[in-house]
Amino acid sequence: MSIGLGIALIAIGAILVYALDITVDWIDIDMVGYILMGAGVVVVLLGIVLLARRRRSVATTHTQVDPASGERITRSEQSTPEI
Repeated sequence: MSIGLGIALIAIGAILVYALDITVDWIDIDMVGYILMGAGVVVVLLGIVLLARRRRSVATTHTQVDPASGERITRSEQSTPEI
């Protein structure tokens, strides 16, 4: 979701800078557009970093039969591999 938000911010900022030719006395529309594009780039980069750091867990189940008692023993392990 963060990558999509970043792309949307970049698109809105580009529209404000390059497509609109509006002059407002109390705000610089071009500067707002550049700020939105910069924020969009930061959000996209953070989204990519967080996506790369996402940890995946692995669940392993071992089932054995105890030779002495004949009972079935089930052992479950869950681990998070290092990236």
